[in-house]
Amino acid sequence: MVKIKTMILSLLIVTLGIGAAFYFFPTEEKKVKKQFHLLSEQVSKKRGESPLTLARKTRNLGSLFAEKCDFKTYLDSLSGSYTPEEISSYAARGRLQFTELNLKFYDITIIFPEKEVAKVDLTARVKGRLTSGEDLDETHELACVLKKIENRWRFTDIEMVEVLKK
Repeated sequence: MVKIKTMILSLLIVTLGIGAAFYFFPTEEKKVKKQFHLLSEQVSKKRGESPLTLARKTRNLGSLFAEKCDFKTYLDSLSGSYTPEEISSYAARGRLQFTELNLKFYDITIIFPEKEVAKVDLTARVKGRLTSGEDLDETHELACVLKKIENRWRFTDIEMVEVLKK
């Protein structure tokens, strides 16, 4: 009876140890996914959000990007290379046009073509309500590149992939 209790207790301790290792030492894939979760949090806006929250979110948003991040979209006016400060500034101005804004990422596929580089294909859905009362609901396919800089994954390239229409 004592041997069974000892074995069960040992098995429980080993299981908890393995679980703690996965929790406290996440894989590189989980670290990359976390950057998309943080991006979603910083871009999204709830109704009645305070100006202090806006300032905090836009400041934090810039920290997710490398010193130079290339954007490629179907809109020439948005395509280009931007610094984290410019990205924060554009995001702040863009968020002011919305009373509510929600950004979600789906179908995330991550590959690591070389050390400390992640290529990510995903679907981004943006829903919101403009201050004019119009609703926005858009879905886009994105191809992103993140690089590990100073031990943190940062966005270096974001490309809006053109999807064929029926």
